[in-house]
Amino acid sequence: MLTRIDHIGIACFDLDRTVEFYRATYGFEVFHSEVNEEQGVREAMLKINETSDGGASYLQLLEPTREDSAVGKWLAKNGEGVHHIAFGTADVDGDAADIREKGVRVLYDQPRIGSMGSRITFLHPKDCHGVLTELVTSAPVESPEH
Repeated sequence: MLTRIDHIGIACFDLDRTVEFYRATYGFEVFHSEVNEEQGVREAMLKINETSDGGASYLQLLEPTREDSAVGKWLAKNGEGVHHIAFGTADVDGDAADIREKGVRVLYDQPRIGSMGSRITFLHPKDCHGVLTELVTSAPVESPEH
């Protein structure tokens, strides 16, 4: 069952400049950043709030590291802006299977590793009214050691 909006992905040409805009304009700070070589992106996750299911909601800023990446191709065609919306779920495998049974194309046969160690898959935008949709199961949060 989908439990929350995990994040909204925003494609940008210059990650540092875009992070600075969100920091200066809204006060959002970078919670996590990484380079995902498989997806060809450099990203920054800006935490917006905590959620009742123990997760959080983020803005995910995405800068392509190569022109042939999905985000690079999307930017070349569309320019900067909202790239996708991601819904959080405790069971990405089960929810993807349920959604596939309803006739929606799931882009990965098996979920892949996403930001912060999460497990992810995408739904085809043509089956979701033009919206690239991601399903995310967050990595377990490690309890602090005392």
